[in-house]
Amino acid sequence: MDRELAVIGTIQSEIKDIASAPKMEDEPGAVRARIVMDPAYAEGLDGLEPGAALEIFTWFHKSDRSVLKVHPRGIKERPLRGVFATRSPARPNPIGLHRVTLVAIEAPLTLVVEPLEAIDGTPVIDIKPKPKGS
Repeated sequence: MDRELAVIGTIQSEIKDIASAPKMEDEPGAVRARIVMDPAYAEGLDGLEPGAALEIFTWFHKSDRSVLKVHPRGIKERPLRGVFATRSPARPNPIGLHRVTLVAIEAPLTLVVEPLEAIDGTPVIDIKPKPKGS
């Protein structure tokens, strides 16, 4: 079984550290950001158009992969829960899911999206159209 991920692009964002990042894309602090694609994946962008609803999958490269229990939303007054019952970025496989709108495609290989809560430099591992009706 192949277990390797390909980094297809990188986030360019005004958000520079985990502490200043909002927890979700629909919260204050989410920004318009860019995804600079690796040229090897250029053909995979065919068919994308501004206005498209997308799901961006990222690798939370600064997350703690050893954590299995967290206080939901980082609020210490909340009881600890297993990471699989939360949206915490700290988890064994720190995959982020971001629901965004494609604002523009800048030449040669840059997607402008919003709203995004990922920090600058976050690796992008996949892009999918958002399912209709969700």
